[in-house]
Amino acid sequence: MSLNIYNTADEVLSALAEYFVIIGSEAIGKNGKFSVALSGGSSPKKLYELLATSYHDQLDWEKVFFFFGDERNVPQDSPDSNYLMAKKALFIPLFIDPHQIFAVDTTLEPKEAAKKYQEEVEQFFDETELSFDLILLGLGDNSHTASLFPHTPVLHDRVPGVSEVFLPDQQVYRITMNAPLINEAQNIAFLVYGEGKAIAVHHVLEDEEDIEEYPAQLIEPIVGQIQWFLDEAAASMLDEK
Repeated sequence: MSLNIYNTADEVLSALAEYFVIIGSEAIGKNGKFSVALSGGSSPKKLYELLATSYHDQLDWEKVFFFFGDERNVPQDSPDSNYLMAKKALFIPLFIDPHQIFAVDTTLEPKEAAKKYQEEVEQFFDETELSFDLILLGLGDNSHTASLFPHTPVLHDRVPGVSEVFLPDQQVYRITMNAPLINEAQNIAFLVYGEGKAIAVHHVLEDEEDIEEYPAQLIEPIVGQIQWFLDEAAASMLDEK
């Protein structure tokens, strides 16, 4: 694990954009394609906008294949849709071919949507390991990542796959890649900034293991690399930097 700590959020975003382009270029050079699972939320939106503008000519975007680490169980035209956010911030500006985009089919019931999405992931990788070149992750105030929320059954998945997750407090479903699938990735990058994330960062990185309370502790790549991109505010409660 590597901690990359910067003074400001803008510096964090620029550093992760550089990293994205480097990993993507290496994957394309090696395999002719770059598979990446995107995260949702306001923080990655700024990253995608940066990639679509300042970095638009630094990667062969026709060879990038986009998946989603998780998705809300809402229509694809909903303001809450991770797909819609990425579409506006990244796909449209870069003229990404729809065949390069693998969105969760939220017209299905959550369990069926998860099953179908897992099948699409398996078909993409064919008979090779289900190992994305890069998975982008965020971190919630409650130490969740993707849709691996505290005290949900998905935390105990042991086989790489995609699961539906019901959040009783919100009475909503989400569809998420589980920890075993995320941990198969070649590269994992957490994007976390802001003082409001400092406690969660401390819990995940420095507290005793307690996956029920701090699900992001589950993210430990098997053979790949994990990078944390933080600003000083998000890293402010870490004892070791």
